Amino acid sequence: MSTAVEITEPRLTNIEITDSEITAFLSDGRRISVPLAWSWRLSDATPKQRQNYEIIGTGQGIHWPDIDEDISIEGMLFGIPARRPQLLSA
Repeated sequence: MSTAVEITEPRLTNIEITDSEITAFLSDGRRISVPLAWSWRLSDATPKQRQNYEIIGTGQGIHWPDIDEDISIEGMLFGIPARRPQLLSA
């Protein structure tokens, strides 16, 4: 006897952003949160810039056009923070 298992990627349905975290609501009922500090661009952004976002694809991620930032649901699930770029000294 074999059992068919449908594997689906998590999809974002909504987000909430506070001064300290990003919470993603997924189509399968999960809710995941990551510290806002994981994105230096979002940490440096104004509250108005943080609230101007678009859910991209079919819910694979979030894009903030004002600050050119993208965060994937996969990155949130696997704990992959965005690192601030290192400045090279001359």
